[in-house]
Amino acid sequence: MGFLEKLKGATKSPPRVGYKEIFWSWLGGALGIGLLGLLASDALALQQRFLLIGSFGASAVLLYGAPKSPLAQPRNLLGGHIFSALVGVCCYKLLGEEPWLASAMAVSGAIVLMHLTRTLHPPGGATALIAVLGGESIHALGFWYCLNPVGLGASIMLLVALVVNNIPSHRRYPEFWI
Repeated sequence: MGFLEKLKGATKSPPRVGYKEIFWSWLGGALGIGLLGLLASDALALQQRFLLIGSFGASAVLLYGAPKSPLAQPRNLLGGHIFSALVGVCCYKLLGEEPWLASAMAVSGAIVLMHLTRTLHPPGGATALIAVLGGESIHALGFWYCLNPVGLGASIMLLVALVVNNIPSHRRYPEFWI
């Protein structure tokens, strides 16, 4: 098969999901991200707004919108975010003087580590990138960034997924733990 032939694609896009599935996906996303936002808000002042990072939006899509995906399972969610955060912090500390290089090494290194540990979770790439480009407030956290906000926030999202995805009879989460 030639290069141009491959660009045509191999199959059709999947059909749209039903309204029940859309509702439960919406509810999970609203509760998961809403809980992180509430915990990080001034009202509770628990995290100085660091509990909610951008990559959690993509995790919410997987956890609540595609809970059967291998990329949405607890191992992938927690391992993918934490390992990627470790790679991102290391790259910032070693290469932070050249942000373009630190960013490239953070994302590519996160992909490698997630593959090696069987924790591939696409939002992990953003978690690694945030460690490099997140600004002084993120840089000041150092390796603490891996546990809080990343590990703690992902754990809270997991708890919400375990509840919301197992309430309706047609959904089940997780598919596997380890």
